[in-house]
Amino acid sequence: MLKVFSYQHPFELENGQTLAEFELTYNTLGQLNAEGSNVIWICHALTANAHPEEWWPGLFDKKNEIDLDRYFVVCANILGSCYGSTSPQSINPETNEIYGLNFPKFSIRDIAKTLNLLSKDLGISEIQYLMGGSMGGMQAMEWAIQKPDKIKNLVLLATSAKHSSWGIALNETQRMAIESDSTFYEKNKTAGKKGLEAARAIALLSYRNYNTYRSTQIDKKNTVDDFRASSYQKYQGEKLSKRFDAKSYWYLSKAMDSHNVGRNRGNCKKALAKVKAKTLVIGIQSDLLFPVEEQKFLAERIGYSALEIIDSSYGHDGFLIEVETIKLILRKHFKL
Repeated sequence: MLKVFSYQHPFELENGQTLAEFELTYNTLGQLNAEGSNVIWICHALTANAHPEEWWPGLFDKKNEIDLDRYFVVCANILGSCYGSTSPQSINPETNEIYGLNFPKFSIRDIAKTLNLLSKDLGISEIQYLMGGSMGGMQAMEWAIQKPDKIKNLVLLATSAKHSSWGIALNETQRMAIESDSTFYEKNKTAGKKGLEAARAIALLSYRNYNTYRSTQIDKKNTVDDFRASSYQKYQGEKLSKRFDAKSYWYLSKAMDSHNVGRNRGNCKKALAKVKAKTLVIGIQSDLLFPVEEQKFLAERIGYSALEIIDSSYGHDGFLIEVETIKLILRKHFKL
């Protein structure tokens, strides 16, 4: 059952704007020990939620792998997302109206700070394992830089120290698709639905790759229309639009673009040197969105780190799909 953390104080964002207050919904498994130190914290990616047992099945759920007599597992829905946390669909307490596009822009650093505030509220003194993939890895990395003494072990999957120009361009293209839907500017929960569907179809091309589509979306009969790959793109777009909000997607993609651990810290190398946690970096060989060179960069610049590359045909989505391989790698490096 989801719980709610309410922070009823002004929260200053990195860009100088302020949220009057905010809420984060979160989920926990197991019990926190008396020292507040037996914690596994999972940071979710762009459109996920506070239930890793749903989007990482077999890795973090009650039936698999994690000894809940030993660990306290936490996953929070991030600021700006539409699964109960404060977002563009929330009511602005200063106007009593839905924020909509008046919601302030926020960064990965802001998200990490909200997660740390939640951890304090839960009585957590240190985090034994902090892990996340893609945008979740950005949050985990930033948190480990902000609070290096709090994070003991860090697992970063399919992520980078700075969002690339390629990644930003892909996100901007998706936002252009969303903005082309005239309903996006309305203040209702279905605003931008068709635009979001197009954005998801664009994103999917970067989550997978040529070989993925070649092996899964080939038409068995000769045809001149209604191709399998076409229906797949439409299906994936509609599937997301039924569960996610276009404005949340727009804002979260902006936050993703903001990710640069070196900003105002000298450079990425100096920032990553602040990480004290034993770190495992995992890359996906076929990842087009976060190429393995970005994971190699992390492993070379975080002091106590190891690098593992997974040979998967699923591209970026491999960090969600290759669960059995990830479990083997985690066992190799840690005693979870």
